[in-house]
Amino acid sequence: MGLHDQYGLTQVINARGPFTPLGVSRSDERVTSAVAAALSGFFVMEELQDLASRTVARATGAQAATVVHCTSSAITLSVAAAMTGTSPERIAALPDTRGMPARVVLPAGHTVDYGHPLVQDVRLAGATPVVSGTGDECTVADLERDLAHPDTACLVLVSSRLTRGAPVPLADAVAAAHRRGVPVVVDGAAQDLRIDELLATGADLVLVSGQKYLGSPTAGLVLGRAEAVRAVRAQEKGIGRAMKAGKEAVIGVVEALGLRAELDQVAWRRAQTDKVARFVARVSALPGVAGRVVDDPTGLPFPRASVAVDPAAAGRDAAALATELRAGSPQIWVITQHQDRGELLLELVPLTEEEVAEILRALAALLPGTPQPV
Repeated sequence: MGLHDQYGLTQVINARGPFTPLGVSRSDERVTSAVAAALSGFFVMEELQDLASRTVARATGAQAATVVHCTSSAITLSVAAAMTGTSPERIAALPDTRGMPARVVLPAGHTVDYGHPLVQDVRLAGATPVVSGTGDECTVADLERDLAHPDTACLVLVSSRLTRGAPVPLADAVAAAHRRGVPVVVDGAAQDLRIDELLATGADLVLVSGQKYLGSPTAGLVLGRAEAVRAVRAQEKGIGRAMKAGKEAVIGVVEALGLRAELDQVAWRRAQTDKVARFVARVSALPGVAGRVVDDPTGLPFPRASVAVDPAAAGRDAAALATELRAGSPQIWVITQHQDRGELLLELVPLTEEEVAEILRALAALLPGTPQPV
């Protein structure tokens, strides 16, 4: 008996991507075995963190890394590190920031909401968010004006499909901060497949999630300059105590990185592209909807499936169709970011062929007319 049946839990097909309210992602059997073994043993946690740092460095070229509870905590701890360095007195004082630089500059379009406001992660460290530019545009000149204040602790940038307005050129923004001697933190929560690109911006710290595409247990990876990572690790003597990673998370990250190193990236990308192409061809055979292949908006190396809904032919609009899919059994969750313009998006990366077929069966059952076989 599976856990859903054992505990009476809702069966879910997650075509929404690595979405926290749905448990984020699936772990490979090797990862789950390593995690199970870790749970039954004792470890020197500093050694585990050193192992994680070496493993991440080999995999990414970063100088050092550490594992924290999640990416949200990684933001808080990175901001704290920018204010305190490795000073025990400052670390113990947080969130009291008297005597420390405590302004954290963010482009207005990067004040995203992941289910809670990112600026709250900044405030949890005792820092003061300073929003630069407008939601429509934040220029490098806007950032430079706000970075010029002597009490600026760091610049926080975000790489996410949730950012708003004109894109902020990350490398240019990093360079502007460094001209002022201000460190830069890049939050790339779901961007672990783009770590090389984010590190290439010159950021002092890059933050990614372990449990999204990497498939580890809940964990945040903080990687970048060795000195900055040391300051993050030092926060465990302060506010970071409540945000630490357990032994199972660190081992899970190490094992997941090992799997990533063995992955044939070309074959994996081809498989994802083929899976989406097959789905799009089949969904386009249904009445009232049209499928197409779309690129990931942040540049992740796989496509998504777009399903355009014709309300007249489908008998409901995109929002209603998404609601009906979620009301079924199993529940089917899709990306509804663009439902107001008649489009649903599906991310198929973690799904089996049977789950993809179940989505097509559910759509066929909901849409009017006599569908072609799918």
